[in-house]
Amino acid sequence: MKLTMTGQMRMEQRMKLAPRMIQSMEVLQLPLLGLLEKIEAELNSNPVLETAEDAQVRHDAAEIGQNADAPDERELVVQEDSDRVEDFQRLENFGEDFEEYLNKSGPITTRQSGGDPDKKMEALLNTAAQTQSLNDWLKEQWRLVEAAPEVKAAGEWIIDYLDEKGYLTVRLEQLHNKDKHPFGIEHLNAALELVQKLDPPGVGARDLRECLLIQLKQSPEDMSFEIELVRRHWTELLENRLPQIAKKMNCSVERINQAIERLSKLDTSPGLVAGRTDNHPISADIIVEPDEHGGYAVKLADAFMPSLRVNSFYKKMAQNRAIDEKTREFLQKNIRSAQWFMDAIEQRKQTLLRVAEAIVRHQQEFFARGKLYLKPLPMATIADEVGVHIATVSRAVAGKYVQCPQGILPLRSFFSGGLEDDDGQQRSYDAVKAKLQEIIDHEDKTNPLNDDEIRDKLAEAGMGHIARRTVAKYRKMLNIPTAKFRRKY
Repeated sequence: MKLTMTGQMRMEQRMKLAPRMIQSMEVLQLPLLGLLEKIEAELNSNPVLETAEDAQVRHDAAEIGQNADAPDERELVVQEDSDRVEDFQRLENFGEDFEEYLNKSGPITTRQSGGDPDKKMEALLNTAAQTQSLNDWLKEQWRLVEAAPEVKAAGEWIIDYLDEKGYLTVRLEQLHNKDKHPFGIEHLNAALELVQKLDPPGVGARDLRECLLIQLKQSPEDMSFEIELVRRHWTELLENRLPQIAKKMNCSVERINQAIERLSKLDTSPGLVAGRTDNHPISADIIVEPDEHGGYAVKLADAFMPSLRVNSFYKKMAQNRAIDEKTREFLQKNIRSAQWFMDAIEQRKQTLLRVAEAIVRHQQEFFARGKLYLKPLPMATIADEVGVHIATVSRAVAGKYVQCPQGILPLRSFFSGGLEDDDGQQRSYDAVKAKLQEIIDHEDKTNPLNDDEIRDKLAEAGMGHIARRTVAKYRKMLNIPTAKFRRKY
């Protein structure tokens, strides 16, 4: 076998994305808050890019510099070869004018630090402090607990194994290792009892039943009936066998319903009270409002978007042949980058607005009458109407929200498949699920509907003939239990 190297030529077409196109796609995909952060980063990294506010501040400073030759602004100079009567007269007038200014302006307030405010320091001061984690909170309480050294060590080990909801998801036997730790299984049991007495109530439980029992025991109210209900009839309670429980406990079903109502007020995830939760803010990118002609007006929520421009001084400097070539190349590169960035923002505005207007035209009934009238809308339809690729529509709606009379909704939620009802009208899957939820909300809870009956109700409502397994799938997606568990006695 002989290995040889040969050269050959061939013609082929390849799609290469230029940096300008890549930047345009990145900007298009950013939501409003992300775009504002991107603009701030570009302003900090590109020296030729500025906002209209910065240009106005520079213009005001230039006007102040031009007025520096005014009589009251000239530099005070006293020379030995001249009496400079005019300068001394200005000095005397300045004292009188300054006293009059103080009388008009009120009391003087001093600043702790001179100069311009530090934006980074202001951002740090305005940033919310990180909340204390569940582990830190429990460790602080555990340091105050009086116990044997082995129990103290076992308690810290248990706290480290609690999940974010406050549950101990491993068995105590798994935590016991006599070769590595000085405590035994009896110390772990004693420590767990002490950990379960810490705040928040219910922490340290190994399952939901134990979590409820811990909270019931720590309640200041009389919870003896609820404790017996959870301790002795937990399995029957989960299966909603209330008449059997009432018979065994020798009480009425109403008494059990009252106990269930009190149990529903307990916290099933006590650790989340102390744990850190990041709630990301949602800001609408599109605003849809009714207009005076009976339709809907679409506009971008860009009121806080800064107006960008290229610094005129640096632009002239880049064209000046007297400046060295290296400096001009640096300025031209940054000017070109700034222009690309501004073009990408403008293209994002136009694309997002056109896509939103096309969506509103197709979903007029939804904005007027609610979720039951949401129509099926493929992305390909909007892409053909706007005249862009379907991937561009996908990037345009990614992470974007629309503020409309129905609330603040994801822009992507307007795209969904659907089915055709008996009248030939298209119904989206979300509209079918909304109707299913409405049927469940208005059913007789003493005799709830099964999936076959729900399917018949949907057909009566004009949603078409849907298979029973499809009804069951939608019900599970909406976290609706079966009829057996929805029944109320």
